[in-house]
Amino acid sequence: MRAPLVLGLALCLALAAGTAAAEPAPRLYLIDGALDAGSILPPPPKPGSAGHASDAATYAATRALAGSPRWYLATSDVPSGVGALLDSFSCAAGRRLDPAGLPALAALLARARRDVVVVVRDAKALFARPRPHLGNDAALCVDRSEALDRSFAYPSGHATEGWTFGLILAALMPERAAPLLARARIYGESRIICGVHWASDVEAGRLTGSALFAALVGDPGFRADLDRARAEIGAAPARPAPEPAACAREAAAALP
Repeated sequence: MRAPLVLGLALCLALAAGTAAAEPAPRLYLIDGALDAGSILPPPPKPGSAGHASDAATYAATRALAGSPRWYLATSDVPSGVGALLDSFSCAAGRRLDPAGLPALAALLARARRDVVVVVRDAKALFARPRPHLGNDAALCVDRSEALDRSFAYPSGHATEGWTFGLILAALMPERAAPLLARARIYGESRIICGVHWASDVEAGRLTGSALFAALVGDPGFRADLDRARAEIGAAPARPAPEPAACAREAAAALP
């Protein structure tokens, strides 16, 4: 399991910083603002509502998971970006997903990630929902910081990114679609376990990721890149499978 990563910046800044500074940022597939997640998502539950009470109960219950295997899996899921996500999805894919060995796939995901950043940024600004850790000292799986406190919760950027990547990988490896999408769900739910998102933030992230994937499929450039990545995966030489024991630990930790 990967070592914990301290979350020192708000999620959107962390997503945007994934590409090395010396490299130009990949172009968006979609025109900036073409997909308005704010018009798709329901508003987040208001304080005093049944939905907010459910969110609060889930937040309180998951604080008891601190120090458990699920907590450590959530901690290992803190990193975002192409390399981190391909590592997270390797067990589900049944093969080691290495950006260096699959450059077309890595480029596809890096470009799609730019669209994730824009769509999530605009929706977070619209809803401006505070994160659940504010006003309490409950355990988190990341360090508290002013940047984290200032960033908004709804929808979850990690859940959006993980679900978008899961859908892309499932389209490329349909024979592994079920485990890939299950891992995408677990990756998003790790944000609840970590204590930095309400459960409804993560649900909204999955909906945002689904909407984004549907929009991306309509873009000819995305479809061409998807075809290139599919051909690359099919032609790639066999790589060592992820360590079975590590995959078994991951699967056991994710169980309810």
